[in-house]
Amino acid sequence: MAEVTAPRGPSLTDVATLAGVSHQTVSRVVNRHPNVSDATRRKVRAAISELDYRPNAAARWLATGRTHSIGILAGELAQYGPSSVLMGIQDAARSAGYFLTVVTLKDYSEAAVDEGLSGLLNHGVEAVVAVTPHVSALEVLAKVQTSIPMVMVGGGGGIDGDVSLDQEGGAARAVEHLVELGHRRIAHLAGPLDWVDAQRRVDGWRRVLRAHRLGDGALYQGDWSARSGYDAGMRLDVSDGTTAVFAGNDQMALGLLKALRERGCSVPRDVSVVGFDDVPEAEFYEPSLTTVRQEFHDLGRSCIDALMDRGARSAADAGPLRLVIRGSTGPALPH
Repeated sequence: MAEVTAPRGPSLTDVATLAGVSHQTVSRVVNRHPNVSDATRRKVRAAISELDYRPNAAARWLATGRTHSIGILAGELAQYGPSSVLMGIQDAARSAGYFLTVVTLKDYSEAAVDEGLSGLLNHGVEAVVAVTPHVSALEVLAKVQTSIPMVMVGGGGGIDGDVSLDQEGGAARAVEHLVELGHRRIAHLAGPLDWVDAQRRVDGWRRVLRAHRLGDGALYQGDWSARSGYDAGMRLDVSDGTTAVFAGNDQMALGLLKALRERGCSVPRDVSVVGFDDVPEAEFYEPSLTTVRQEFHDLGRSCIDALMDRGARSAADAGPLRLVIRGSTGPALPH
């Protein structure tokens, strides 16, 4: 059988010939070197576009020792929050001249985390971002030492370079809003408590209740899904004076709204509901959902800034969380 070979694509030399510049000049443009005039850069880019030249990553790695690749160690990308964080990191990385290599964890054991990190390092990544919201994975990562920069999203300071959004503060703002509306018995529908974000949101809820001497409200357990929100809504005890629920994410709030509607409870007249995340559909819920907005792209940019050693290493750097008030919250009615 005859050997089949792929046709040779245009080379760096072909680009240099068409642009009328040296091979080294084309290399500087491709590698974003600053010492190239704007006119020359435009000429080279026009030649690259005309020839549809694609740099050979393997050759560039051998020549420069750099892959311009950032590794992502990820889990639970089916959830809105982690997937949105990944998109934010990807946009920021692309703007900085990097692309992503993603490894998803099959579980959160020490062996799985070690295997994932080894896979990324074997691909020559220059840095790692861990988007692993589970407590067990974060505990393993807190002990890891690597020769390349690593940041951890939402790790609570376990690793140098931790980049977080203020989950506790965002939750507290949601509950303060309910208190300001006159609600005194406020329940919480929490996400899985092996997630750091879920723990922080519980902390924020409790902090506000205690600050106002309201006592502990009822705590219901969900798994981030609308189904778990619906199930919790069917169990919600309103006979104890509960007039508001802070849901740990918008999907659970969606299920909660459906359950309350089926039970004949009017939202917000009988029960006010606040969510968390501000998913794109939140304003189209019935009623439209009051929720806490997370700026995931700001978080992604903070991750890349931290890796570039620009000092973005705190919750404030990642941007504040903002309460978006819509139709699902209203004043508490006297009982």
